[in-house]
Amino acid sequence: MRRKNRFNEILEIPKEVYSNIPNFIITGFEELIIENYKGILEYEDYYIRINTHIGIINIHGINLKLEKMTEDNIKIKGKIESIEIERTIDD
Repeated sequence: MRRKNRFNEILEIPKEVYSNIPNFIITGFEELIIENYKGILEYEDYYIRINTHIGIINIHGINLKLEKMTEDNIKIKGKIESIEIERTIDD
């Protein structure tokens, strides 16, 4: 495992590409993309809970919509008011 991590570092491959660590892309207060998610735990137009390999992401807002979902990525649109991260594993 250590050799594989060193190889990825030499090639400068981002950690989220070769691991299950989620990556967040936030565009203003209107759009959020989460890469490397596991599933949706709750979904309301004011609250969304997303499960990841390291914890749970809680998104609060108004008119929240799951705009696009793939096996690895999820795109949320609406008026995002806050994002909370619940850590479920220890490093």
